[in-house]
Amino acid sequence: MKRILFTVALIATAAFSVSSLRAQDTNTVAATNAVAAAAPAAASTNLPAPTLDQRVASLEAYIANTDPAAGLKDTNGTQIVANTPVIGVAGPGHNAWMMTSTALVLFMTLPGLALFYGGLVRKKNVLSVLAQCFLITGLVTILWYICGFSMAFGPGTGKLGPFFGDLGTYAFFKGVTGASGGVSTPWVSLDVFAMFQLTFAIITPALILGAIAERMKFKAVLVFMTLWMFIVYFPLAHMVWSSTGFMSGAANAANAGIKAIDFAGGTVVHMSSGWSALVLCLILGRRRGFGKENMAPHSLVITYIGTAMLWVGWYGFNAGSEVGSDGTAGNAFTTTTLATAVASFVWPMWEWLTKGRPSVLGFCSGAVAGLVVITPACGWVNPTGSVLIGIAAGTIPWFMCYKVKGWLGYDDALDTFGVHAIGGTVGAILTGVLCDASVNSLVPMQTGGVANHVAQVIEQFKAVGVTLVLSVVGTIIAAYITKALVGLRVSDEVEVQGLDINEHGEEGYIG
Repeated sequence: MKRILFTVALIATAAFSVSSLRAQDTNTVAATNAVAAAAPAAASTNLPAPTLDQRVASLEAYIANTDPAAGLKDTNGTQIVANTPVIGVAGPGHNAWMMTSTALVLFMTLPGLALFYGGLVRKKNVLSVLAQCFLITGLVTILWYICGFSMAFGPGTGKLGPFFGDLGTYAFFKGVTGASGGVSTPWVSLDVFAMFQLTFAIITPALILGAIAERMKFKAVLVFMTLWMFIVYFPLAHMVWSSTGFMSGAANAANAGIKAIDFAGGTVVHMSSGWSALVLCLILGRRRGFGKENMAPHSLVITYIGTAMLWVGWYGFNAGSEVGSDGTAGNAFTTTTLATAVASFVWPMWEWLTKGRPSVLGFCSGAVAGLVVITPACGWVNPTGSVLIGIAAGTIPWFMCYKVKGWLGYDDALDTFGVHAIGGTVGAILTGVLCDASVNSLVPMQTGGVANHVAQVIEQFKAVGVTLVLSVVGTIIAAYITKALVGLRVSDEVEVQGLDINEHGEEGYIG
C-alpha cells in the first residue's frame, strides 16, 4: 500500500511539474505577444513596425523608466508625440514597486495615522478617531471610483482644463485596467496608478481630523469631507500633478501657468489639509474646558507606534511618487530618511533647551514634521539639501506649536496646522531654494545660478498662494453648507461624556 501511495504521489508531482513548465511557457509566449502587440498599435497610421534597435531602446527605456517613444519617428520623419507607448507595457519591476508603495501609503492611514491621532486624544474619544479614519477611507474610495480619479487626472476640456479634470474620462473606472498604460508612465498600469493616487486622496482629508478631534459630529465629518474633496482636493490634485495642470511645472512644463514643483504633495496634501484644518477648528470653536482642563494624550505608547508606522509608510508616499523604481525614487528614499531622522532629533533638542527635558511626543512630532517638509522636495534635492530641510522641519513647526499656538489661542487639538500647514508651506518654498537639476533634470528653471533659483522660488510662492486661497475658501464653503445641513458640533453633554460611547456605542477601554 505504501508503495502504491508513493507511486501515485510521484506521478502527481511529475504531472504538476510538467503543467507548471507549460504554464511558464504560456506566460512567456503571452508576454512576448503583448510586447509585440503593443508596438505598432500606437499612435500613428504612419508608424512603422519597430526595428530591433528600437526594441532594444525600448528595453533600455524600461530599465531607465523613461519614454519609449522618445526617439521614434514615423515614415514621414516626424517625431512621435511624447508619452506614446511604442513597446511600452506595464512592466513587472515598476508595477511591483508601485503596488508596494500603494500598500505602504494605505498603511499610513490605517493603522498609522489612526494610531498616531488616537493616542493623542483623551481615552473617551479614541474610537471616534479610529472610526473617522475608516469612514474617510471608504468614502473617498467610493468617490474616487465614481468620478474622483477622472476629476483629478482626466485631461479636462477647454479653458477650464488646467484647473479641473473631467467627469467622463475615467468615470466608474472606465478604461482603468492592467493592460492600459499609466497616466505618468507607460511602464505602470493605469489601475495601479489609480490605486496609488487613491491612497493619497484618502490620507489628505484624514489629516484634517487632528484639528477638530473630540468635538465634531460623525455625520458632519461625512458631509464635510465629501464636499471638501470636490471643492478642494480634486481640483488641486489636477492643477499640481496632472499633465495638463495649471501648476504642474514638471508634468506640464510647456503649458503650466505656474511652473511649480511638488514631488509628493507639499501643497496637494499637507498645505491643503493643514490650512483647512485651521479654518475648520476656528469655525467649530474650542473644546469645552480648553485651557482649563487636562487634555493631555491618553497614550503616548500608541502615538509612538503610529509615528513609526507613518515613517515606514512614507517611503511609499515619497519614493513611490516617482511612479517607478529608478534612481530618482532612490534619491527620494534617501532624502526622506535623512530629513526625517534629523528633524526627529532637532525637535526634542529644542525642548531640552527650553523645557529642560526632551519628550517622547517631541521625538514623534519631529519625525512627522520632517516627513511633511521633505515631501515636496524629496525628488528634487540632494542629501545635503535634505539635512537642511530636516533642521528647518525640527525648528519652525516646533516653534509654531510651542509658542505661536499659545499666542493666538486657537484649539488645533493635535497640531495639524502647526505641523502640516506650516511644514507643507515651508517645504514647498524650500523646494525652490534647494532643488538641484543634477538630481532631477525636470526642474523647470534648470537651477544652477542664483537667478534660476530665485525664479523657481517665485513659482513656488505662487503655488503656495493658490493653494492657501483654495483651501481656506473651499473649507469655509464646505463647513457652512455642512452646518446648515446636519450641524457641525456635538452637544455639550456628548462632548463631556465622550464621542465613543455616544456616537458609536462602544468604549476603547473597559475596566
